[in-house]
Amino acid sequence: MIRSLNHRERAIDALTDARRSWPILSLYEKFEQVVTLALTALISIVVITAVGGLALRVSELLIHGLLDPADHSQFQTVFGMILTVLIALEFNHSILGVLHRRDNIVQARTVVLIALLALARKFIILDAAATGPLTILGLAAAVLALGAVYWLVREQDRRDQPVEIPDPMVPTAS
Repeated sequence: MIRSLNHRERAIDALTDARRSWPILSLYEKFEQVVTLALTALISIVVITAVGGLALRVSELLIHGLLDPADHSQFQTVFGMILTVLIALEFNHSILGVLHRRDNIVQARTVVLIALLALARKFIILDAAATGPLTILGLAAAVLALGAVYWLVREQDRRDQPVEIPDPMVPTAS
């Protein structure tokens, strides 16, 4: 409950910031804000619908006594749905960063992270017996490539952060 209140407060803060900064924004920045709000609303609807579908699916399985954790196909279905919700939430979070004006665009690191989540979801729902080895090899190569890109982007972000040089006149705690 506390987490949802924090999310709600952050959303309200984002709307307040957008309203306060509206008069000083350029025409394109205003357009960007409107698109960001629309995308956030649409993705929120998708997330709510997906959570509702997930809850219905799990409830049906529980009511009919069919929820068997050892059943691989059920595991794939349920966790595939869970990861779909998590991917949508992460995507929505990255768009909210634009609304807060922390970022002008969605950051490359976030896009790569979302792609990695999507590939993880694909591996979970993948039926290895029915999937060709070249497809699995291609997915594995994509994960390695995205992992390398994520590492490179993260390293670049670290290099771009200003380095604090200690003041020799300020005593340090020893």
